[in-house]
Amino acid sequence: MRILLINVPHPAIGSRIPDDHLPPLGLLSIGGPLLDAGHQVRLVDGELGPLSKEDICAEAVAFDPQAVLFGHSGSTSAHPVIAGMSRAIRERLPEARIVYGGVFPTYHWREILSEEPQIDCIVRGEGEAAILELAKALERGTSPTGIRGLVYRSGMEIRANPDSTPTRDLDRFRVGWELIDFKHYSYWGGKRAVVVQFSRGCPHRCVYCGQRRFWARWRHRDPVRFARELAWLHREHGVEVVNFADENPTVSRDVWRSFLDALVAENVNLTLVGSTRADDIVRDADLLHLYKKAGWTRFLLGLENTDESTLKFIQKGSTIAKDREAIRLLRQAGILSMATWAVGFAEERDRNYWRTLRQILSYDPDQIQSLHATPHRWTPYFRIAAGRNVIQPDLRLWDYKHQVLGSRYVAPWRVFAWVKLIEAAVQARPKALWRTFLQPDRHLRHGMRWYSKIGLRVWFHEVRSFFFHERRRKPGITLDRYWPVQGRIAKG
Repeated sequence: MRILLINVPHPAIGSRIPDDHLPPLGLLSIGGPLLDAGHQVRLVDGELGPLSKEDICAEAVAFDPQAVLFGHSGSTSAHPVIAGMSRAIRERLPEARIVYGGVFPTYHWREILSEEPQIDCIVRGEGEAAILELAKALERGTSPTGIRGLVYRSGMEIRANPDSTPTRDLDRFRVGWELIDFKHYSYWGGKRAVVVQFSRGCPHRCVYCGQRRFWARWRHRDPVRFARELAWLHREHGVEVVNFADENPTVSRDVWRSFLDALVAENVNLTLVGSTRADDIVRDADLLHLYKKAGWTRFLLGLENTDESTLKFIQKGSTIAKDREAIRLLRQAGILSMATWAVGFAEERDRNYWRTLRQILSYDPDQIQSLHATPHRWTPYFRIAAGRNVIQPDLRLWDYKHQVLGSRYVAPWRVFAWVKLIEAAVQARPKALWRTFLQPDRHLRHGMRWYSKIGLRVWFHEVRSFFFHERRRKPGITLDRYWPVQGRIAKG
């Protein structure tokens, strides 16, 4: 069976501003099992270029697939793009079956199937097992009844099968690396790169995150086998940088140490970057030399907020003292720290932003990343924020980099000004400039310069967009009216 995987070009700043792009891991994870089952599979990555809608459709028509699969890690903000692209594909390939998977369709399948008649099936939850069963049913011309996690059309009726069961053995299915040309993918300033996943799930219950609900319990790859795969990617395909997509890969100290030991034993020169929790870094203070030896160069630490009461409110499970200590320990080990912080969990006042600036400066991170609290409907935060006003109705901008919710105390332009001021003050302070241009470690200096270059471009792009391109509601509509839990997706 001919199956086409389409990764649509995403409008987010993080996709369009950098010159580097990473391969679409979710689609490759689906492609590997399909290839092993004997199907003819092809990937069209619209992020590269990016490709226009016409270009993607032309490649699709040339391949003449029997099934077209859409999925995107961009979640809410990617949905309008996928909806438009799938309509264009339906016009040109009326006989192909169109399948949609990922986080957004998992929780919005009712609205999508009622509003997007071109989409035939939705895969909810993890998709490897379900897509194999669906491909088998399509090839045989049988009904997909009983395929767990599948929602599909049967004539005029929409049928929802039971929920999927999370894959216990993450080594059961492989990533379809042969679907990409590695030379097109880079990170860390032009270095050949891939994105991988050592584990799925997270044991923590942060109210703004839906990963625990989507992935269920935390599971991990075989650490030795995973290390061997990374070494193979380096030796056979020239991969230099590995970006971990895990929410929390370091949950188990013993398992994580087994992976680090195995990767060190492979003796490959890799740059590893990814995210973890500050408390895991503090826990592993005596292992950070091993982190460094294995190739870890930067950790993104989701600090989320600098106020203890807000951290308790969002159930982060961390403290200011532990966040600060994690950054200190990483610096001591020669590993860069990127501190992420979000505004909008509470309705801040101007004095809160001033305190945030002082706190972040006291943390002394190498890099920072500012985010805006975004009420995705599958998170507990959606219910908490139900009475707040939505000032940004365009779902393409629900990407954590744009204000979605208004504040009763600070106008949107002042929120924006505070965020840009904090970013500039932290990244341009003398310590950060020294680490960017003068620190003796050439590898870390390269990482700092690369990120600073991108950050500067993004900073000016966001300023232009905020004042000259974006449109916001005045005064807005409450979240529960904008997006009723059982209602249709609101139109901007």
